Amino acid sequence: MALLSVLHSSPIHKPRLQFHQSPVTSRRCLSIVSCSSSTFDPGPATGTNGFPPEPIVSKNRRQTDENIRDEARRHHSTTKTTFSAKYVPFNAGPDSTEFYSLDEIVYRSRSGGLLDVQHDMEELKKFDGAYWRELFDSRVGKTTWPYGSGVWSKKEWVLPEIDPDDIVSAFEGNSNLFWAERFGKQFLGMDDLWVKHCGISHTGSFKDLGMTVLVSQVNRLRKLKRPVVGVGCASTGDTSAALSAYCAAAGIPSIVFLPANKISIAQLVQPIANGAFVLSIDTDFDGCMKLIREVTSELPIYLANSLNSLRLEGQKTAAIEILQQFDWEVPDWVIVPGGNLGNIYAFYKGFKMCQELGLVDRIPRLVCAQAANANPLYLYYKSGWNGFQPVKANSTYASAIQIGDPVSIDRAVYALKNSNGIVEEATEEELMDAMSLADSTGMFICPHTGVALTALIKLRNSGVIGPQDRTVVVSTAHGLKFTQSKVDYHSNAIPDMACRYANSPVQVKADFGSVMDVLKKFLENKTPKTEVGK
Repeated sequence: MALLSVLHSSPIHKPRLQFHQSPVTSRRCLSIVSCSSSTFDPGPATGTNGFPPEPIVSKNRRQTDENIRDEARRHHSTTKTTFSAKYVPFNAGPDSTEFYSLDEIVYRSRSGGLLDVQHDMEELKKFDGAYWRELFDSRVGKTTWPYGSGVWSKKEWVLPEIDPDDIVSAFEGNSNLFWAERFGKQFLGMDDLWVKHCGISHTGSFKDLGMTVLVSQVNRLRKLKRPVVGVGCASTGDTSAALSAYCAAAGIPSIVFLPANKISIAQLVQPIANGAFVLSIDTDFDGCMKLIREVTSELPIYLANSLNSLRLEGQKTAAIEILQQFDWEVPDWVIVPGGNLGNIYAFYKGFKMCQELGLVDRIPRLVCAQAANANPLYLYYKSGWNGFQPVKANSTYASAIQIGDPVSIDRAVYALKNSNGIVEEATEEELMDAMSLADSTGMFICPHTGVALTALIKLRNSGVIGPQDRTVVVSTAHGLKFTQSKVDYHSNAIPDMACRYANSPVQVKADFGSVMDVLKKFLENKTPKTEVGK
């Protein structure tokens, strides 16, 4: 009890015109071959006429003395890849000549600004949108290493030069795009509302998408004998869980800075269980972030926070995955909870790459949703983007976005401006009510998704989002990681909160008459009176 007290601190949808741009009509497309086991390694080499090689197909099961990594090694081409990526200063002008190899350990540009991973788009454009659509679709649901991952199935757009043998993956991604039929119809008058459950992942949050990329690159750096003894992060919970899990899988030490008494039990126990070195620090996330940046500048510990742009390369694949799940049709709106703000830029980047490379003809409008208790982006947006000011983040049930000085503020503003985007906020009562309503329709979401749903409700009520708009709400973590918040709500135990949708257990005596009395009262409220007692 003493420990506990310390810890406590796809259905049918309406038809739409499909976009099948094929700007290079002479391009040959992939042929999909049905077989029991196949590997396809298109990125590393170009075949005849400058095209990637055709799929290498094995109609028989792999050899009994090899696993899927061994099979990938056997089929892997030794020809040098023509695709590449590098670090460049974020939003640098066309005259900038500053860049860095991804094998360098660097987090900031020479001016102190953010970095971005820039792909060789001209090389990628040698293959048209139809080619890339068919390639990515051909890998879904396979166990072929590493393409069974929703992230690494887009390897050419993520880390094109990494050897598959260096990849650390739990086959993350490929998460459910849930048709929120009842919630949409009953509460919003919408037939085309979807929730992208990114929390249905290895560690229960979308952070896995970025961490598989970052830890894979660290694995490569260590094999290249770069000075990296471990990987560290500041976290409000989910980042530390993902980091510790992937480092444990790779046998790499992980170091986690957590704000004391500010995360859920489930989030705290995950890095502990995965063997991370956990420091519980008497500060908030922003304080932890300041400390980890100072530490990683002095010690050979690789920084894993979203200041590191590698993370965003994995997170952007969720946007590409949404397009895949809609058969490459573009939704009208995508709503993303925002804390440190790397994720909203990652979604923009994924959608934009698909547009630039001809997979789709437009990008959706983006909405970033913040908790009112930690809302620096919302205040900046409401000011007309006039003078950003960090805030002191107050306590919020959406603890993973309790960040007052977000690292990726410039990235977020860029994404929103270039997608005709909007920023909304949710009070504690609004986000908890929205979470409860969603749960009552069959979901089991986290408070951060409650923030995003609140933004949707407000934009729908104001008429900004129309009843026929195809809208995707991004759910960033699994509700099971935030059970205490649900207990508090349904127990009416939150001070100064009405908890109007609370559903507390009914205490009843252990006899037939008492049970029948409460059941009849319940059914009278749920069933037409003519049917009660039949």
